[in-house]
Amino acid sequence: MSVFTNVTPEQLSVWLKNYAIGALIDLQGIAAGIENTNYFVTTTHGRYVLTLFEKLKAHELPFYLNLMAYLARHGVPCPAPVANHASGYLGELNGKPASLVSRLDGKDIAIPTSADCAQVGDVLARIHVAGKSYAGRMDNPRGPRWWSAAQSDVLPFLDAGHAALLRAEITAQAQHDFSALPRGAIHADLFRDNILFLKEKISGVIDFYFACTDLLLYDVAITVNDWCLQSDNTLDAARLRALLDAYHAVRPFTAAEQGAWPVLLRAGALRFWVSRLYDLYLPRRGELTHAKNPAHFERLLRNYTADDKAVPPLRA
Repeated sequence: MSVFTNVTPEQLSVWLKNYAIGALIDLQGIAAGIENTNYFVTTTHGRYVLTLFEKLKAHELPFYLNLMAYLARHGVPCPAPVANHASGYLGELNGKPASLVSRLDGKDIAIPTSADCAQVGDVLARIHVAGKSYAGRMDNPRGPRWWSAAQSDVLPFLDAGHAALLRAEITAQAQHDFSALPRGAIHADLFRDNILFLKEKISGVIDFYFACTDLLLYDVAITVNDWCLQSDNTLDAARLRALLDAYHAVRPFTAAEQGAWPVLLRAGALRFWVSRLYDLYLPRRGELTHAKNPAHFERLLRNYTADDKAVPPLRA
């Protein structure tokens, strides 16, 4: 369980007096995530998720919390932040910025079908359409500038072949001009464990704490790289087509996006390869933490760089 900051029931009971959500009944650590400390909280008024932010600072958090509130108001099934007595979404608990959001019913799925992927494409497009009018702006904290800075930290841990791949891809990404592509608020981490299903329907999109303002197609690439892969790290054509067609029906892809698609699939793989390398070799101290295997995204990136033409187009 990724818990960096311990919270006792006694501490939380005192903190909850800042909210009109009743008395604490139960507190359970959540066995997922490597960025923040998360707990399930049950009170006499309902069920919530408590997050203590381990990296993000208080001044950064309004972008994420206000985005969730905005999307929830616009019909996106995402957690709604809970306001405290001062009408704010953010507090401090055990020295860390902390927030409460509504807890959504449902579970993530390990093996998605084409029908599941169609729902994912639809909800992602609805996030993008709604997010286009969201007034908040935040540059991607895990974008190209971060890749370049992080590579110097992880390169000493890599063998010659892996180091060459990392350097080459970061250099290649820097050669592309994406200024003509649509931008807006993106989720940036829409993996299988961040979408909940209930009775075969999407019931929630969670964990917006990598959200930022960036290329909409980059968000599609990140999503495809998790939802549409087969065990051999190649794209499953049926699931890919279902996701892309459902997305396109809500927000049609532009001509410029068609040409940028192979490069952004690589960008999505690169971003998570670098972050997982960083978490593996340069972990933070925590009570009990886990880092995900970076080899998955290294293999995916190699597949993409081997043959751009092997990537199916955005539109059939």
